[in-house]
Amino acid sequence: MGSAPPGFNSYSQDHLPAAAEAAPEYVPRDDYAPPQPRTRRRPLWASAPATYLLVGINCGVFLAMVLHRISPWMPNVDQLMRWGADRPNNVLIYGQWWRIVTAMFVHVGIIHLATNMWCLWNLGLLAEPLMGSFGVFAAYILTGAAGNLLSTCYNWIHPLRDSAGAPFFQAGAGASGAVFGIAGALIILLKSKVLPVPADELRRLRRSVIYFAVINLAIDFLINFGSGYTGISIDNSAHIGGFTTGLLFAAPLVPRIGSPRSVFRLRLRLSVVLMVGLLVLFGFFIAQLAPPQG
Repeated sequence: MGSAPPGFNSYSQDHLPAAAEAAPEYVPRDDYAPPQPRTRRRPLWASAPATYLLVGINCGVFLAMVLHRISPWMPNVDQLMRWGADRPNNVLIYGQWWRIVTAMFVHVGIIHLATNMWCLWNLGLLAEPLMGSFGVFAAYILTGAAGNLLSTCYNWIHPLRDSAGAPFFQAGAGASGAVFGIAGALIILLKSKVLPVPADELRRLRRSVIYFAVINLAIDFLINFGSGYTGISIDNSAHIGGFTTGLLFAAPLVPRIGSPRSVFRLRLRLSVVLMVGLLVLFGFFIAQLAPPQG
C-alpha cells in the first residue's frame, strides 16, 4: 500500500475551520415530497376480464366465419348451421345438444353482432364488480343455454309451416338470450342493501336495466307480431328464457361488493349448481316431447 501524504497523520480535527465543525446536518424541507415509484398502469381488460373474453370469443367466431367467405351481412341457414347455430330438429332428432351452447356465439351478420356486443359490453362492465368474473361467465353460459332450450322447446311445439302444411324450423343464433340473462341478474343484485353505493344511484342504475329489458322485449314483440312481414325474425322465447333464468340465477346470490368473500363464493356455487340442475331437468323434459304432426 502507498504511504500517506506528508503531514496527513498529524492533521487532526482541531485544524478544521470552526464553520465546518458547526455545520448542521441536512434537514429536508417540510413541503418536499420524495418521488414516488411509478406504478404500471392496469390494462383496461383487467377490470372486467370475463366481459372482454366473452366479447372477444363472439367477435373471433364472427371473424373466422368471414375469413371462410361467409357473408358478413346475411349468412344463409346452411352456413349458420355449419358454425353451430341451433335448430330444434338437429337437437331433438339428431342429438346435437352442443348447439345449445355454441349457438350463443354465432351471429347473423355484423349488425346482429354489433348490437349484441354493445349490450353485452355495457351490462358486463356493470355486472362484473357485483358477480365476479366467474359469475359473469357462468351467467352468460347458463342463461344463454336456458334461452336456447326454451327456444328449442317452443319452436318444436309450434313449428313454421310451408304452403303444403309441412313443418320446418329456422336456425337460431346470437348472444341476446345471454345478454337478457345478465340484465335479469343485475335487476336482482342492484336491489341489495349491502352495496356501498348511495340508494339513489342504485335505483337509477336498476331502473335503467329494467327499461333496457322492457323496451327490447316490447320491440321484439312488435317486430314479430306487428302488421305485415318485416323480413326480420326475433326469437322472443330465447330472450324470455334468458331473462327469466337471469332472475333465478341471482335470487340466491349476494353481490361481491359489500358481502363477505366466503358468503359470496358459497352463494355463487349454489346458484350455479341450482341452474345446472334446472337446465338438465328441462332438457330431459324437452327430449320427451312428441315430434310435430305433418
